Amino acid sequence: MDVFEAIANRRSIRAYKNEPVPADALDKILEAARIAPSAGNRQEYKFIVVTDEATRKALVPACNNQTFVGDAGAVIVGCATNPERRYHAVDVAIAIDHMTLAAHALGLGTCWIGAFSEEKVKELLGIPAEVKVVALLPVGIPAREGVVRPRKSKEELFVKERWQ
Repeated sequence: MDVFEAIANRRSIRAYKNEPVPADALDKILEAARIAPSAGNRQEYKFIVVTDEATRKALVPACNNQTFVGDAGAVIVGCATNPERRYHAVDVAIAIDHMTLAAHALGLGTCWIGAFSEEKVKELLGIPAEVKVVALLPVGIPAREGVVRPRKSKEELFVKERWQ
């Protein structure tokens, strides 16, 4: 799939078949994160790949009871290992965005999860106190297509040279 096609057609998926993500697809998705750029090439992040069904289901209450989190075949938890660094969240976000596009290109769905209890996620997954959980990414086989939402026009979003 062409990268522009993936960008244009990717949607947040909030309904998954409760099936495993094929191992080769998951490997490709993780490779997309591994090769993502980071500030100063520091790569100060770690991703926890949760495939165990009981653990995925246990993440649901930590994610504001968004039940689709537990239905996805995998949940990838993006963590900044040095959150004191200025660009920690951006670096994790770049890697997660690479994963969303890779998953879409492979016919899988994803949905950024930013609404969660960091304390509960850390407790459940044994994440050290000094690590920052930035986002969670359910990955799975879509049970239905994502909703196309309206986008602002180019004129509303972009200006040339100076703020207007």
